[in-house]
Amino acid sequence: MAPHVLAVGEALVDVVRRPDGSVSEHPGGSLANVALTLGRLGRDARLATWLGRDERGDAVRSWLAGSRVTVTPGSDGAARTSVAQATLDGTGAATYEFDLEWRVPAGAGATAETLAVHTGSIAAVLEPGAADVHALVEAARATSTITYDPNARPVLMGEPADARVPVESLVRLADVVKVSDEDLEWLASGTAPLDVARSWVHDLGAALVVVTFGGEGATAVTAAGEVHVPSRPVTVVDTVGAGDSFMGALLDGLWTADLLGAERREALRTIDHATVESLLTRCVAVAAVTVSRAGANPPWSDELENA
Repeated sequence: MAPHVLAVGEALVDVVRRPDGSVSEHPGGSLANVALTLGRLGRDARLATWLGRDERGDAVRSWLAGSRVTVTPGSDGAARTSVAQATLDGTGAATYEFDLEWRVPAGAGATAETLAVHTGSIAAVLEPGAADVHALVEAARATSTITYDPNARPVLMGEPADARVPVESLVRLADVVKVSDEDLEWLASGTAPLDVARSWVHDLGAALVVVTFGGEGATAVTAAGEVHVPSRPVTVVDTVGAGDSFMGALLDGLWTADLLGAERREALRTIDHATVESLLTRCVAVAAVTVSRAGANPPWSDELENA
C-alpha cells in the first residue's frame, strides 16, 4: 500500500437552496471534501465513510472517484445516503439542516503507510460513530499525524459547553487543528478566537492550530509564535466546502514539507515561521478558488498553478 492520508467521516449530498429560490444537489460532506481536495492536488487520499447503496450514494462515489479518492471497503453499509440542506444567504454563506446517520465502517483504521488521519465535523460528534472515531484516532497516533477540524454544526452538537468536551478531547489527540473563528466564537463565546487557539497549543498539546477568518485570512499558532496570512481578493459565489478545501491544502502542504507521519511529530512541533507562511499562502489560494464557484468544488493542481 502506498503512503496516503486517511479521512474518516461523512460523505453526503448537499441540497443547496439559493436566495433566488433555485435548488441544486451537490455531493459533499466535510471529510469527503477534504479527501477530494487532496485527490485533486495529486495525493493518495482514502475516505472511510458511510453511504447508502442508492442513487445519491452512487453520485457521491462517482464524484469521489473522479477526483482520485479511494473509498475504503465497507463504506457502503448505510440504509440510505445522508443529506445536508444548505441554505445560502445573500453573501453566499451557508446554514445547514441534516438528515443523516454516521458509523465508522468495520475494519477502518490506519496502517503503517497512513501518513495522516484526518477527522472532525459531524463524524467526531454524532453517535454511534463518534466513539469509534475517537478510538480509531487514538490508535492511529502510533503511526500517523492526527489532524482535526471541529467544523461545528450547532444543530447537531447541543450546547457549546457540552460540545467543548468532545472537541477538546480530540484536540488533545491532534497534532494539527484547523478551526474557523466562527466555530471558536460559538464554542467559547466571550473569548477571543486566538486565545482559544493558544490554549489548544500550550495547554492541550497541539503542535499547530490554524484559525481561519474568512475574508480576513488565517493565523497559525505554534509554540514558537504566530503567523498571519491575508486572504486573496475574490468574488464569492458561495462558501460551501471552503474550509474543507483549506484543510486539504494544509495536509498537502505538510506532506510536501515532509511533516506527516508519527516519526515526524517532533519536527512538526518545531516548524519554522517561513514554512508556516508558505503553507498558509497555499491554503488561502486553494480556498479562494473554491469560494469563486458553486458548491464544494476545489481546484486541481494545474488550476492552482495558474491562479
